[in-house]
Amino acid sequence: MTDAVADPPRPSLAKELRPFLVVFAMAGVMWLVEIIDLLPHTPFDQWGIRPRSLSGLTGVVAAPFLHAGFGHLIGNTIPFLVLGCIIAASGTQRFVQVTVIVALFAGVGTWLVGPAYSVHIGASGLVFGYLTYLVARGFFERHIGQIVVGLIVFIFYGSLLWGLFPRPGISWQGHAFGAIGGVVAAWVIHRRPPPPPSAEADPPPF
Repeated sequence: MTDAVADPPRPSLAKELRPFLVVFAMAGVMWLVEIIDLLPHTPFDQWGIRPRSLSGLTGVVAAPFLHAGFGHLIGNTIPFLVLGCIIAASGTQRFVQVTVIVALFAGVGTWLVGPAYSVHIGASGLVFGYLTYLVARGFFERHIGQIVVGLIVFIFYGSLLWGLFPRPGISWQGHAFGAIGGVVAAWVIHRRPPPPPSAEADPPPF
């Protein structure tokens, strides 16, 4: 009689798809909010980031889910899904980590330096952060595969970086701080600690 070696359990399809479902769920909330915003007496956009207003800090969380019409929403949805799913391929935790860091930098930065009496909405801060994170992470981790992915992402979406330049009606502050947040996320998550100092024998006394 022989002992059969059991095969290691394989992750279920649902578990493998979970990170991507989180990305699509966030996009779904954006669309649901925009559809509801069509109804009368639903001025959701007022919950965006209002610089240097204490109540405007709620926009740090709410702004990525608010958009100025379906054209604005469609323009953000496609790169959000593409770049978000590339990040989510590394797992739900990684996607959440990057999203939180980028959202905080984009939101708080806009709140600090945005023009007074303005309202900033949209997921473009996240999009810019996802872009710079994907481009930067391979260099921090010194991983050739991730560097190649970052270069491919830059080829297809690098033109978005023109949005970092000030233009009327565009929240370039959210774009700029989101991009900074993406680099910071790459540094925090992927930086390699310095090697420990090599042990050297003490020189002989004589």
